[in-house]
Amino acid sequence: MTVVRLAEVARVHGEGATAVHALKGVSLEVDAGELVAVMGPSGSGKSTLLNLAGGLDRPTSGTVHIGEHDLATTRDLAALRRREVGYVFQDLNLITSLTAVENVMLPRELDGVRPRAAREEAMAVLAEIDAADLADRFPEELSGGQRQRIAIARALVGGRCLLLADEPTGALDTRTGDDILRLLRERCDSGAAVLLVTHEPRYAAWADRVVFLRDGMIADTTDASLVSAR
Repeated sequence: MTVVRLAEVARVHGEGATAVHALKGVSLEVDAGELVAVMGPSGSGKSTLLNLAGGLDRPTSGTVHIGEHDLATTRDLAALRRREVGYVFQDLNLITSLTAVENVMLPRELDGVRPRAAREEAMAVLAEIDAADLADRFPEELSGGQRQRIAIARALVGGRCLLLADEPTGALDTRTGDDILRLLRERCDSGAAVLLVTHEPRYAAWADRVVFLRDGMIADTTDASLVSAR
């Protein structure tokens, strides 16, 4: 089953001579249980692709579907994102005044889940990723790898079908980075679709296939096992 589908998607910022063509006619599908890595040089359109896939931005042309939902015509896009899409942002975006478990609870509470039930769901996800002991700590009390785990737990809570991760291993040591990719791979193997932006071939090798972007277009698609040879 296809979870996210982009068809001939273009994104242009600005107008006229100063217009920036971030994406140019990109088509991509990611199925349930599939992990797709997106690679390419800086400015190639990787983050733009991720933002469009999750409904954080709208294409200038083309269509984006999550399941059967056309994001251009979905009435409550915010609710769809909360229920179907999990994000792991490059800068994590954890709320410093909230504890780890409160950060993970937040999307469920915003979706109307009662605090007690939201906490139970959050604690279950934290236990799943071996971070339950961090529940009552604030972000400033956590290491980089621990904060990354909390950000992933927030993306996972509620059983989202699509997980989008923008350089989730940035500034992490190799061992911690491998742990993060293992978590993403396990979630994917449980049935979610995962779209991962990375510049590291070692992390792209965890994917099922790798899409290479250049100048806003898909330059190549290959089996992840071949990435290290490129």
